[in-house]
Amino acid sequence: MMTGGFKRKNKAASEIPSSSLADMAFLLLIFFMVSTTFRKEQDRDVAFPEAESTKKLDEPRKNVLHVFVERDGRVFINDQSVPMTQVNQVVQPLYEANRELVIVLRADAEAQYSAVDAVQKELQEANAVRVTFYTDLEQRIIRERR
Repeated sequence: MMTGGFKRKNKAASEIPSSSLADMAFLLLIFFMVSTTFRKEQDRDVAFPEAESTKKLDEPRKNVLHVFVERDGRVFINDQSVPMTQVNQVVQPLYEANRELVIVLRADAEAQYSAVDAVQKELQEANAVRVTFYTDLEQRIIRERR
């Protein structure tokens, strides 16, 4: 029997072509880098108190919780307004989830001491033991240059 010179190929490709996978991964990486936005903290009009000595906090950003006490007594936790009496309820679950959490109390220099004290008592009720006070860093840098 004589058959023609043509053979039929019924085979499906059993491999995934990998020559363009690197290009696709690179394009996806660029897409996510361009389309991702990082949320920045809002600027607060807070005049921080000066101190004789300050120390820079060397903690990862995920382990820092900022508590602002403004001049008029309003309290903000990471840019979110919180009533003074609910600071405990907001901080306690965060602190229990992450025991490495450092709470930075950023009080205005002209804020009433009773407001700062009330926030401190709320933090004590939340069993937060790593609390630090924020002071004006620029003054420290100027003093170090002298």
